[in-house]
Amino acid sequence: MTPSATETHTNIAILGRSHDTVNYENALRRLKLSCFTTLDPEQAAAASHLLLPGGGDITPAFFGQQNLGSRSIDTELDILQMQAFESFVRQGKPILGICKGLQLINVALGGTVIQHIATAANHRWNGADQNHQVYHSGLTRSDFFYQLYGLSASVNSAHHQAVDRLGKNLLPVCRAGDNIIEGIRHTAFPIFAVQWHPERLPDGSGDRLLQYFAEMERRTGLPTAL
Repeated sequence: MTPSATETHTNIAILGRSHDTVNYENALRRLKLSCFTTLDPEQAAAASHLLLPGGGDITPAFFGQQNLGSRSIDTELDILQMQAFESFVRQGKPILGICKGLQLINVALGGTVIQHIATAANHRWNGADQNHQVYHSGLTRSDFFYQLYGLSASVNSAHHQAVDRLGKNLLPVCRAGDNIIEGIRHTAFPIFAVQWHPERLPDGSGDRLLQYFAEMERRTGLPTAL
């Protein structure tokens, strides 16, 4: 059901292709959270929250590089997701990025991506998710990762790319043992992201993060520029 612009309850827009977002929808609905998948940034803009899901790799030209190992590129989807991201930033609405979504947020804010990390064998999809620890790396203990997981957590992994240069006003909050950034937050906007997949963590610990996202509130008085 398409949300109306007057809705005030939590309603999460997933900006993606519907055949790729079933896991996200199932996880949110299991938590009794309203959500819908769309490819229309204007339709998404009526929701209270935006989820940028995992997927293929971002078009390298969007961060000023040639293709040096990126694959499963969907340029049309990249553009639509960036448009939705910019719309939600202008409205001060909460945004969560998951896996590719983290990298897209970083690129949208001027950051870059390592197109194939040296330790990809420890992170990429290999017929199933990989599993590893991530460790709190924030300067304070006020960020989402520490609040939800403390100093470390066991997560799942299915990526071969990672953040290189961080985008404007983004801070890392956790890293893997090989120093790969696994979680980021924005210093002013209600924006955060993780490199793993909370929607399919087998122990259910990802539910904490999804619920935290749903409870984030819109911020007012924010600048309109990214």
